Amino acid sequence: MDLPYPRREFLKAALNTGAASSLLLTVWGGKVLAALADPESNRVFAHGVASGDPTSDGFLLWTRVSVTGSASVDWEVASDTDFAEILQRGSIETNAAIDHTVKVVVADLQPGQTYFYRFRLGGIFSEPGRTRTLPAGPLAQLGIAVASCSNYPFGFFNAYEAIANDAEIDFVLHLGDYLYEYGVDGWGAAEAAEIGRAHSPAHEIVTLEDYRKRHAQYKTDMGSRLMHAAHPVISTWDDHESTNNPWLDGAQNHQPETEGDWRARRNAALQAYFEWMPVREPVPGSNRAELWRHFSFGNLASLTTLETRHTGRSLQIDYSDHLDAIEGDANRDRFLQDILGDPSRTMLSSDMEAFLSSSLETSLRESKTWRLIGNQIPIARTHVPDVANRLEQEAGLRNDSLPDSHRLFSQLGQLNLPLYLDTWDGYPAAREQFYQQCSAAGASDLIVLTGDSHAFWANELFNESGKRMGVELGTAGITSPGDFENYGPEGAAAFDRLVAEHNQEVIWTDCTHRGFVKLVLTADSAKADYIVVDNVKSRQYGSSILRSVDIVKRGGSLVLS
Repeated sequence: MDLPYPRREFLKAALNTGAASSLLLTVWGGKVLAALADPESNRVFAHGVASGDPTSDGFLLWTRVSVTGSASVDWEVASDTDFAEILQRGSIETNAAIDHTVKVVVADLQPGQTYFYRFRLGGIFSEPGRTRTLPAGPLAQLGIAVASCSNYPFGFFNAYEAIANDAEIDFVLHLGDYLYEYGVDGWGAAEAAEIGRAHSPAHEIVTLEDYRKRHAQYKTDMGSRLMHAAHPVISTWDDHESTNNPWLDGAQNHQPETEGDWRARRNAALQAYFEWMPVREPVPGSNRAELWRHFSFGNLASLTTLETRHTGRSLQIDYSDHLDAIEGDANRDRFLQDILGDPSRTMLSSDMEAFLSSSLETSLRESKTWRLIGNQIPIARTHVPDVANRLEQEAGLRNDSLPDSHRLFSQLGQLNLPLYLDTWDGYPAAREQFYQQCSAAGASDLIVLTGDSHAFWANELFNESGKRMGVELGTAGITSPGDFENYGPEGAAAFDRLVAEHNQEVIWTDCTHRGFVKLVLTADSAKADYIVVDNVKSRQYGSSILRSVDIVKRGGSLVLS
């Protein structure tokens, strides 16, 4: 694990990052650092502590103990950093059957309050965590960090530390790709060799034991430990928590002939996810794959998270099966309408859709000011511009000097086809169904929060008839690089500009930075800061705001300014 410093040196290094130091310089932050620098604490609680799935009277607490056999772990919740006023305490058993993870559901607390918690095994304490309950009633301000795509080989999770250090953030929404399934020879191998962050286990993960070991590795990152200790996390998965681009009956990166039954692999991935993440266990009789939730933040906002991978998704369309046969506008239109637009191709399950409708109706009935949607994959219409000709004009790049992927993007741009088909663009009928459901519930003022793409997005959303449905804020990767960075800095920036010019719904995009989106809501305003870190190849970094956008209510919907 990456704990190379004694306490004093770690504190010095942490404060040299350039990030706001609100966490590190508090009394509680000092206690966190002391525990992180203590060899015995780090031996037993090597993967930190976490909290998540908050309610108005409680939350879930998580840790893992590095022991063999079974163990009884004590836990405490206090109102103060010294744990002088213990509000609740207890003990819980763990063993190898759940990979020695620990989950505690805490209830009967007060809404909108900050609490502190810790675990103990024998005489050894974990670092203290800080968490909070959901607010109830009038709420002046809410700060949410939106995160996605933390890929261990590509760098240190410094953006997580920036989230931990931001005093305006109350909750973290993690939209998936919390880990990646690839082996040491997969995506990111060169970067991992450069900075010493190769995946473990070394092979692509397939079995329950594989997924457990990969979760364990990711939870040793220092930025991850600080973020989880600092804030409650509302988390959902995307694809890489199991494997790349899954659908109901398989996945692009699953080969049954060598990797076995898809359902067995998927179930192993979901079991490890529930063991290692601060999420509540499903109610008895329900399906683990149905990871959708609704959260209420006083009178200010509601958040509904979607599940778009394992419960309702039809097989993705692959351009390689169709592109050579698409010649001219007529063929393109038939492809878009009859193949991509086939109404039988779904994204959400019927149960997910029913939950969404009920959640939005509840939000409106309770007169929430803002309606947030936690959405794993980009939803705005994003077609490819004419990059074959325009990149040379914009950035002086000759087509024969560009990466191999440019040939595909050039073909898509000449035909004005969607950039990706694993996103909502690959399921336009399902997207329209989603919009119709939201409209039927009375919600056309959505703030859709999106991960997956390794790029920042500021988008305005419309249904097929041109009605405004809200806005989309997309976050870049914590470490995963943007898809067009291999065009070079000028080429990538030009690609971004062309995408925004070409698509009505795309106001701005950037694929060249790492970071997260900070959304701050009040009764009268909504502001999104696109926050970047300038380095992921070491623990030394700085953070800054790349761009800010305001979300304005207009005519019953939302626009960006």
